[in-house]
Amino acid sequence: MLEPFTGDFSDLAEERNRGERLGIQQVNESDAYDFQIEYEEYDTQLNSEDGVQVANQAVQEFGAQFLTGAISSSVALAINEVAANNQVIYTPGAAAVSITGSNCNEYVFRFETNTAQIAEVMTQWMVEELGDRVYYQIADYAYGESVLEEVDSRMADLSDSYEQVETARADQSAQDFEAAITQIQNSADEADAVVVGATGGHLVRFLVQAAERGLNEDITGSFFVIRAGAGPAAYNIYSGTRYVPSLETGDNQAFVEAYQNEYDQLPDNFSRVGYESVRMIANGVQDAESRDPDVVKDTLPGMNHETIFGDVSFRECDHQATNPVWMAQNVPPEGGEEGDPADVDFLLELAGDEAIPACEESGCEL
Repeated sequence: MLEPFTGDFSDLAEERNRGERLGIQQVNESDAYDFQIEYEEYDTQLNSEDGVQVANQAVQEFGAQFLTGAISSSVALAINEVAANNQVIYTPGAAAVSITGSNCNEYVFRFETNTAQIAEVMTQWMVEELGDRVYYQIADYAYGESVLEEVDSRMADLSDSYEQVETARADQSAQDFEAAITQIQNSADEADAVVVGATGGHLVRFLVQAAERGLNEDITGSFFVIRAGAGPAAYNIYSGTRYVPSLETGDNQAFVEAYQNEYDQLPDNFSRVGYESVRMIANGVQDAESRDPDVVKDTLPGMNHETIFGDVSFRECDHQATNPVWMAQNVPPEGGEEGDPADVDFLLELAGDEAIPACEESGCEL
């Protein structure tokens, strides 16, 4: 398990790690599997060089045959290469399209929903409900650039009058967004929506400061949002949504109950990615009747899995999971206390085969 246990994504890493550990616990206790999973945890420290170092350490010293983790897309892209070089399977926890796109390889299988899938549902709703003049505020690394590329290209396809009003970038570790928020407010008459391509502490800091400045009073926001960390600052924000615990899909409610029993809290998006990354690889090992990564990698493509979303598979052409996606609005929790995470009102749903780009558009060559 390769997670950024220290740094700006440490809270997200803990959530993902809890899902991983729950998945391993269930596999090891289940009669459906004739093997046990042994694991070690390594800290990528939200840095590509450290990620590569600990991934190689896991393979060379621990003898890891399967790697999982990394929330930063830049780190995940670096670990992609480690997986290929060492011929071990890797299930990343990051969302940039290139991970299973132009930088794909036969050892990488991703359950996390990528930015192209989210952009598909988000742009369809935005064009109909908000408008086609968009201001982009993105974190200056692989994930932010992927958000920009995927939303921008789809908006251009959907609307002949689409306008990219402005694109502003901020360092991944940025703390002060006063100048950026001022610029957005100054563009309120020109833009219909703001798309923020960021996650973790970066996104939380932006949302909190934007709320303090009354940004939502000036312009409708359309964000990729982490609900929990931002508290009331996430209220009333529109969100491309990968997962919420209330979903009545697949065996999600069994997962939510098990997670609550184990950790006394609800799972989040990162929890479910860690959980299903473990379960789907375990299914591949069992079906292949082998723990040899070279055998398992040939078994997983196209294999059907019963997941928290229902039936999901890793596509043969790029090894991207065929997950459903939602457009939603974050709303104040009904009956909750001040500061509680937002509830979600769903506005539009796309099934997995509707959201995922065609194979020829993925950029992956396997």
